[in-house]
Amino acid sequence: MRILVVGAGATGGYFGARLAQAGRDVTFLVRERRFQQLKNGGLVLKAPTSSETLHPQLVQAGALHGTYDLIILTVKSFGLTQAIEDIAPAVGPETLIMPILNGMRHIDTLRSRFGDKVIGGLCKINATLGENGEVVQMTPLHILFYGALDGHNDARLQRVNEALSGAQFDSVFADNIGSELWEKWLLLSTLGAVCCIARGNTQQILTSQGGEALLRGVFGEVLSVISAEGYQERPAVTAKIFETLNNPAAAMTSSMYRDLTQGYDIEADQIIGDLLVRGTRNGVVTPLLNAVYVNLQVYLKNR
Repeated sequence: MRILVVGAGATGGYFGARLAQAGRDVTFLVRERRFQQLKNGGLVLKAPTSSETLHPQLVQAGALHGTYDLIILTVKSFGLTQAIEDIAPAVGPETLIMPILNGMRHIDTLRSRFGDKVIGGLCKINATLGENGEVVQMTPLHILFYGALDGHNDARLQRVNEALSGAQFDSVFADNIGSELWEKWLLLSTLGAVCCIARGNTQQILTSQGGEALLRGVFGEVLSVISAEGYQERPAVTAKIFETLNNPAAAMTSSMYRDLTQGYDIEADQIIGDLLVRGTRNGVVTPLLNAVYVNLQVYLKNR
């Protein structure tokens, strides 16, 4: 398959690099600054026990030639509108589009433009970009989930599975990707909310008076919202998510919190604001999420 990876940040850079190393036909669609950085210095991939430099195929918007079989979108939510216009020339009759973005709103946005070409995707990885643009994998965790949004993994999806399997990361061909997406949002929104409003990691929060109550309250509000929106709770899974978060021995932070502490733009609307929209239309009261969202909006106004 011809694979176009849109973005070469921590997520796209990592999984795209691993696919290229496995011999897949991978091209990165990147902006001018990243294009020059990768063209001159290569894509540096730093794993916990190794460091490698790749020289992948690169392209910029406006220079795409031909269509691709699979487009993997790894941009931030605030870059989605532009990314949709950028990839349009690369979308053919058989193209499938797999977004790896936070939250769920992007799925509706993409499907309104590309219909059933959009499939479900998410990843679990602790990675970031270093000072010089290197992709830094901070822990061995690296899982890519994908599948049809309606659960019907037909022949088109089988080809995607063949292309994404066998690289140097774990792959999960899911027949319930919708549940996986809701549960990922439950985890990342709860983690992002408590870290951002408390301005600290989970260890600091949970060892503070009222910290566990804050975590439990936010978690409960998010779960109530997504359940009202159609998520059919898998109690064993949600219990495991809460157990992971409620561990005072682990100092966890979210990517949104790390972006905030560095003064970067953040996905406040996609991760938290959209929960408030969905809660309001379902009559779910979310005072803690509201407080978090006000906090994040003030941060954005002060940037």
